[in-house]
Amino acid sequence: MSAPLPIRLALYQPDIAGNVGTILRMGACLGIAVDLIEPMGFAWSDRRLARAGMDYLSLGDVVRHADWAAFEDKVRGRIVLLSTKGAVRIDAAAFTPGDVLLFGAESSGVPDAVHDRADLRVTIPLVPGRRSLNVAVAAAIATGEALRQIKGWPGAAG
Repeated sequence: MSAPLPIRLALYQPDIAGNVGTILRMGACLGIAVDLIEPMGFAWSDRRLARAGMDYLSLGDVVRHADWAAFEDKVRGRIVLLSTKGAVRIDAAAFTPGDVLLFGAESSGVPDAVHDRADLRVTIPLVPGRRSLNVAVAAAIATGEALRQIKGWPGAAG
């Protein structure tokens, strides 16, 4: 897996088919590859995946990895973990071309070993007392900020 510019998205053992479908649709529309790190909490044929992804699923660049080790073996860019336990606020983070934005499972995030492996751990600040955003919403916010910083929006002149 080479790291085509501008960025990649990676989902660690996602639980919810609709969220994955939404993220795959976003990736297809923005020209961003998506890595799925298995096992997933639903069957690849789940109709909720197709409903959220609509007819964009076949247009995207999707790579499925059997597990974390298989993904880690292939990843070429810097791993930027989006986490409620992130050390850097998204508005202070510096994204670079080739970054792989990694998102944890909706139910459990990522294990400590994956958290520790990340090159950068970023958080999206929330109002005090709120736990977390939906992973597809967090992916959209992070993708937008990363693309803005690196001038990576489709049709953008470097």
